[in-house]
Amino acid sequence: MPEQRLRKQVHLAAHFPGVNHHTVWTDPGSGSQIDFDSFVHLARTAERGLFDFFFLAEGLRLREHRGRIHDLDVVGRPDTFTVLNALAAVTTHLGLAGTINTTYNEPFELARQFASLDHLSGGRAAWNAVTSSDAFTGENFRRGGYLEHAKRYTRANEVVEATRALWDSWSADALLVDRERGVFARPAPEVRFSSEQFDIRGEFVLPRSPQGYPVQIQAGDSDDGREFAAAKADVIFSAHGELEDGQRFYTDVKDRLAKYGRARDDLKILPAAGFVLGDTAEEAAENARRIRRQQVSPQTAIAFLEQVWGRDLSAYDPDGPLPEIDPVDNADITRGRVRHAKDPRAVADAWRARAEAERLSIRDLIIETTARQQFVGTPREVAVAIDHYVQSDAADGFVLVPHLTPTGLDEFVERVIPELQELGSFRTEYTGPTLRDHLGLRHPQHGTEGVRAS
Repeated sequence: MPEQRLRKQVHLAAHFPGVNHHTVWTDPGSGSQIDFDSFVHLARTAERGLFDFFFLAEGLRLREHRGRIHDLDVVGRPDTFTVLNALAAVTTHLGLAGTINTTYNEPFELARQFASLDHLSGGRAAWNAVTSSDAFTGENFRRGGYLEHAKRYTRANEVVEATRALWDSWSADALLVDRERGVFARPAPEVRFSSEQFDIRGEFVLPRSPQGYPVQIQAGDSDDGREFAAAKADVIFSAHGELEDGQRFYTDVKDRLAKYGRARDDLKILPAAGFVLGDTAEEAAENARRIRRQQVSPQTAIAFLEQVWGRDLSAYDPDGPLPEIDPVDNADITRGRVRHAKDPRAVADAWRARAEAERLSIRDLIIETTARQQFVGTPREVAVAIDHYVQSDAADGFVLVPHLTPTGLDEFVERVIPELQELGSFRTEYTGPTLRDHLGLRHPQHGTEGVRAS
């Protein structure tokens, strides 16, 4: 008989549904996006559901559209480290992941902040390292300006290398104390790190943290981004949510690992996904239709269209046809987003063809083209669908993005998690204290690859 493959375990993370275009802030059930109670509610719900980690996005500047601040940004964006360190005190096992930019932060500062979070949480820190070539964002920083696309991954690589050099500078026995003489053993040698971007010389201020390094998350999708992930990342926050597209991405990135001396299980691929539940498939589909129309209001539909057309389209009817006029190159109509089309005219032609073929209004088209992967159905159907993606090597799990703050994850934990457990593809308890334990990742030792977690 052929050897039967072991059932893969589903990994799940909870994205705080704050400032993103899938959040429905107008719903009566929506709560605050900045009150600490909101962060606590989602984190504790995720931990009750035995999720791997809580995932927090970051914004370094308020986004503008035609000179006005984006509606979700006006509530404000709390500091990532402040929120995650506070959550460490009210959770016990849940990983704590923060999105922190490599373009506008310095390695020593990042190394100290993440080592502090890892110590305070008992080994639950994760770093989603992102880049920015956006001069609009750069204006908020002392350097100003931006990095060219070709240089931002160069800097990102050097930031990660420098932070790891700082974390590695303390040996495992660095805290030995001679109590009679009242002195510590020398904690760390001087760190010297030189590169195109940095020239660091000094001593790091913290001993090695429980995980050695925080779990490294990466979200880039370019070829450079995939290579960076294959070389250094532990988790990819992927945009490839559809089954066949996910399988192609999964195979491509996993095949790159061997040349860096890494095994295929050393990197987890977790696409973003939404979910909508109902007692029947028909009820779930109706709920999904209602939520998508909440997410894409008439004003939102026009705003998305303006990002491609580069024009003021406020006079157009969201329930009417697409504009006959052509787009213009005007990326400044929306500043601080990364959704600008590289070839607006090609996008407009494709949208016109689709709208004509499917008889879609502006709003209907934007609803269709901006939808992310989502699982819609009864709790059992959603569990089976998630499990199918993982067993089919389209993903190792998902970062779930609820549409409501902060209660949007509650129903999933109460109704879908038991179904996943019944399928045998989701844990019934945490089996280790650190986030690397939850993900089945190596614990890097002093300057080495380390050994795989049990």
